Amino acid sequence: MNTRAILIGLALGLGLGVAASATGSPALIGLAEAADPLGQVFLRAIQMVVIPLVAAIVFVGVGRIGNLRRLGRLGGLAVGFFWVTTLPAILIGMGVMRLGLSFTAPVAPSTDAAEVATESPGVIDFLLNLVPRNPIQVAAEGALLPLILFMVLFAAATTTLPKEKQEILTSFADTVSEALIKLMSWVLWTAPVGVFGLAAPVTARTGMAMLQNLGVFILSVVVGLFIMKALVLLPLVRFVGRMRPGRFIRGTVGTYTVGFTTTTSVGTLPMMLQEADKLGLSKSSYRLILPLAASINRPGSALFQGASLVFLAAMYGVPLGPAPVAAAVLATFLAAMTVAPVPSASIVSLVPVLNVVGVPLAGLGILLGIDRLPDVFRSAANVIGHMAAATTVDRMTRNRTTLDDSGRGDE
Repeated sequence: MNTRAILIGLALGLGLGVAASATGSPALIGLAEAADPLGQVFLRAIQMVVIPLVAAIVFVGVGRIGNLRRLGRLGGLAVGFFWVTTLPAILIGMGVMRLGLSFTAPVAPSTDAAEVATESPGVIDFLLNLVPRNPIQVAAEGALLPLILFMVLFAAATTTLPKEKQEILTSFADTVSEALIKLMSWVLWTAPVGVFGLAAPVTARTGMAMLQNLGVFILSVVVGLFIMKALVLLPLVRFVGRMRPGRFIRGTVGTYTVGFTTTTSVGTLPMMLQEADKLGLSKSSYRLILPLAASINRPGSALFQGASLVFLAAMYGVPLGPAPVAAAVLATFLAAMTVAPVPSASIVSLVPVLNVVGVPLAGLGILLGIDRLPDVFRSAANVIGHMAAATTVDRMTRNRTTLDDSGRGDE
């Protein structure tokens, strides 16, 4: 995906929209509105791929977790750590974005009434709708949360089959996911045109307010990521992992830097393994935990998705009551644990989250255009989360009772 081209597409779309709004020129307004079909085709292409992609990724991810149960306490603790850090990350993202939006008035682009949910489902209806009568039907209707839960249960059942049969299904799903990831990468190559088509008409209707809100969005996400590291990851490292935060930070500078520049957990894996060894972690633990974390641990992505949901809901005037928030947190939790290894996958996997609360998908194109800056920070937060998991789980599986001056426990 050409990030520079996407930024150019976004800048052109925003520029055209601002010019149309400021001048009121019928020609510019007409040109901005004429770009809308380009954005709609781009959104449709994303929706075309995302449903089978999410289903395949969920199946493979749960299959890996099921295999880990055979590896005993180490794998279980690692997965537990991922879950424990993902939930507060989502809540921090939502909270920080709510606070950030209090300093600015959210834009309200004109949207088809059919695209916006006018009434949120109650708790009972939400729980009932989680169980699909027909998984294929809910997939066709775009109701991804019931489909995700079905795939989780289906994959869990698969792990109980004989190894050779389990391998057939898992390998098939893995192959399907790889093909769909390639297809998604082709779709994302059209993002510069799609982002232009989405940004121009929205900005023409809202003017400079859109630019202000995007600035608030980026700042809120970055601040939220540092809050998560300070209030969630470092305390776990200090009090459970029994390592002083200063030592942990110094020992993971390379990991953070590589994660920040490459925006990929898998690409950072060699540096993570090297620095885990320097931190004195057990090879038998970090060689299992770090590859697993690179596959399914996404605390930074979870925070970004929680913040994005609040931002887009405010943008389109969709109320977030207790029941929709609970549904959104569950959907975000599942989506964040199954983010595909493609650029800006945290935005693509927001589709089921937005569907749950009735937020239009058009805002995804706007976020995609500015995603480069949040992406580097959330990717860096993800890899620090991997290192925190390795440090904490390593301590929990050893007998350490006191801290020495270096910040490590006595063996």
